Amino acid sequence: MSIAESSAPTAKGATSQESADPPTARRIALSPSRAGDFRQCPLLYRYRAIDRIPEKATKAQVKGTVVHAALESLFALPAEHRDKERAIDLVAPSWEKVVGESPELEALVEDAADREQFLQEAAKLVSSYYRLEDPTRFDAESCELRVETELDNGVVLRGFVDRIDVAPTGEVRIVDYKTGRAPSEAMESKALFQMKFYALVLLRTRGIVPAQLRLLYLASETVLTYAPDEDELLRFERTLSALWKAILAAGASGDFRPKPGRLCNWCDHKALCPSFGGTPPPYPGWPDSTTTLDSDTSFVEQT
Repeated sequence: MSIAESSAPTAKGATSQESADPPTARRIALSPSRAGDFRQCPLLYRYRAIDRIPEKATKAQVKGTVVHAALESLFALPAEHRDKERAIDLVAPSWEKVVGESPELEALVEDAADREQFLQEAAKLVSSYYRLEDPTRFDAESCELRVETELDNGVVLRGFVDRIDVAPTGEVRIVDYKTGRAPSEAMESKALFQMKFYALVLLRTRGIVPAQLRLLYLASETVLTYAPDEDELLRFERTLSALWKAILAAGASGDFRPKPGRLCNWCDHKALCPSFGGTPPPYPGWPDSTTTLDSDTSFVEQT
């Protein structure tokens, strides 16, 4: 699909990050990350969304945040200025922006040499992006767009889309950058869950089915594309509605059960998990209606 500059106004229900309301004023919502948490382990969802127990950011996550910030800044430039050298030059300022907003992240680099290596690794990922796309040949409609919609059952879907492109003929493409490696074929459906989430939000806010969902895996220089259809997105909507019903039931009872699996060894909350001899803290109760349950506004990207 050929993508060109679009001057289409922001659709109702899809607003930019800069114009987002303060988190305390927003309704309880479901984001792709939190939906994934509940599917992976309901107790993990509770610790992240309700208890909000702090987690330590990793270098890989922060590197992903820096790369996302650099690519967002790249698309703010005129197309003719989006060469690879300029993109690499944006890495260091993006790092400074990230640590300026979250100073505690600076502790992840030990010294000047470690910082230089970190920035070189981030620059390599940005360089890899140019083997997947040529950003001088099209303009993005939006980058890092906050999108939101409410389904018929009352659940609010909310998230941030890395990039939306619109072709001259009107087709819409949703693009997401991943700084990790592409998943195996068996894990592709899990990778596409987030993209179908965003596609459903666009269907509900703009009345269109995106022509293409595009995942760019920078570490492996791999592209995963998928073309959804409306019936599929409507089935996915029912899936999210059922998931939200399960979350509400757990929220009312406080019964967020652990689901042990292969990712447990990397979980920050393993010491609090009953499956490993831990004791959960007292349940604080389901949040009131003005508390936001989506934490995708953090400065750490899930790679």
